[in-house]
Amino acid sequence: MGYYIPVERNVNLYVEDIDPGNGKPILFIHGWPLNQEMYEYQFDQLPKLGYRCIGVDLRGYGKSDRPWTGYSYDRLADDILAIVDTLGLDDFTLAGFSMGGAIAIRYMGRHVDHRVSKLALVSAAAPVFTRRPDYPFGMTKEEVNKLIEGAYQDRPQMLSDFGNLFFARYVTESFKNWFDGLGLVASGHATIQGLIALRDEDLRNDLPKIHVPTAIFHGVQDRICPFAFAQAMHAGIRDSELIPFEKSGHGLFYCEREKFNRELAHFIG
Repeated sequence: MGYYIPVERNVNLYVEDIDPGNGKPILFIHGWPLNQEMYEYQFDQLPKLGYRCIGVDLRGYGKSDRPWTGYSYDRLADDILAIVDTLGLDDFTLAGFSMGGAIAIRYMGRHVDHRVSKLALVSAAAPVFTRRPDYPFGMTKEEVNKLIEGAYQDRPQMLSDFGNLFFARYVTESFKNWFDGLGLVASGHATIQGLIALRDEDLRNDLPKIHVPTAIFHGVQDRICPFAFAQAMHAGIRDSELIPFEKSGHGLFYCEREKFNRELAHFIG
């Protein structure tokens, strides 16, 4: 079932809610520049195991409204808070992929683990997406600036090139076209603002504020968010569990979807 939820004046977010009846809820946050449809291969399977799967399109992405402002991690985390409170979620698992993982971490730090019982970080773009003097991992800010320029000049080609980095295993041309199409649904402005947030935000101070069981799912061959990201999160989040995916790059949710679904269900219990 799909519906819209207001998160602030004149901003409504689209939510897809697959509820098999009294199942443990999982709230999924998608990555840049995608939308909740990226979780198709989880939404097909996890409800069969009794889980309530809730996918939200972030502002500017998918079917959600496209305001000009509000693309900082703080505001996006506040949007998630509005979804949680409106739906009355409690004792739920918060799952975030890539930039969605970063937003999930900010939610945990900014809103004191509000109603979350477990945290699943999937190929998370955290704790920092771009290199710093004391953080030599990931893309340089200049490389992200080139993506921003590509979005201004030829967004479809930029997204196609970026999509080529996602998967460590072969995907069909049809799948690649579908996957690229998810990014094209986003507004150009939100696409650029998401890159700016990825380039500039720093979540290292948020990690010690996480006090719920946390599983870090990460592809060893990730070319977008290197495995060193997962190791840094594991070191920074108390009592976290690191689950490597040896055969996957960034898109482990598809490349090793059976293992991911199994491990996620095991973690949630």
